[in-house]
Amino acid sequence: MWQEMTVALIVAAALLHFSTKYLPVAWRRRIVYTLGKRGFNETRLARFFKTQGGGGCGDDGDGGCSSCGSCDTTPTKTNTTSGAAQQRVIKLHVQR
Repeated sequence: MWQEMTVALIVAAALLHFSTKYLPVAWRRRIVYTLGKRGFNETRLARFFKTQGGGGCGDDGDGGCSSCGSCDTTPTKTNTTSGAAQQRVIKLHVQR
């Protein structure tokens, strides 16, 4: 009986570790959102699941993002002939 409970506790801990580290960010955000709606502290869950839920970019005190760089406000490169921003094209070749 005790062995089964110990194994169940170890498996639950391993599942919790897996879900906080290896699940995609979108799934972790969904888990935080769902548990937050059920009464859990959403800020603590976001910190535990390592999502940007509670504190996103601009929340680090200096008015900018210090970790990911996605809020960088550098100007985009422009095409000299048309003045429009350059776009990257990814060509996909479907093999059948």
